[in-house]
Amino acid sequence: MGRQAEHTKTKRISGNRMAAGRWKLEDAKARFSEVVRHAREDGPQRVTVRGQDAVVVMSVEEFERLVPEKPRPPFVAFMESLHLGGLDLGRETDRGRDVEL
Repeated sequence: MGRQAEHTKTKRISGNRMAAGRWKLEDAKARFSEVVRHAREDGPQRVTVRGQDAVVVMSVEEFERLVPEKPRPPFVAFMESLHLGGLDLGRETDRGRDVEL
């Protein structure tokens, strides 16, 4: 058996859970808190659908490391960048409504 085939083979452990961070969808749904705990303690957990990797559950720290937050411009700079100079944002004075009691 080739090295690639050995690497992709998975072993079953503790019931239906697949080896080392791999979960079948139905097992991940039934034991979601365990999947989250493993993601926080052991690293990203792969969830498979029909034997194919579908999603990865990972800790927020790992996610933030992989996807750094985009810098946000200050609010005034953002509003000025919209180029709304010609837009009339005035409003009429609201005097309420007449109510008969």
